[in-house]
Amino acid sequence: MKNKRNNSNRSKSNNFSRLSIFQPNRYRFRKTCPLSSKGAPIVDYKNIKLLKRYVSENGKILPSRITNISQKKQRELSLSIKRARNLALI
Repeated sequence: MKNKRNNSNRSKSNNFSRLSIFQPNRYRFRKTCPLSSKGAPIVDYKNIKLLKRYVSENGKILPSRITNISQKKQRELSLSIKRARNLALI
């Protein structure tokens, strides 16, 4: 009986060492950019349906860490949102 307990404790310690915060992360959890993939919609100030998806209820532009958009597309998106606001499309 005693040997079984020791074996189970060893397996738990091995699993813990694999998931330790001090070791480098081997798993990638980031999603791909929805605007950079193949067949993605074009970011344009006239495409209001697309722009409204990336604006909050208060009218603020959502950050890229929430929307998973690449930095290049985030800059294009913010510029087109600002242009649409300026022309009173949004």
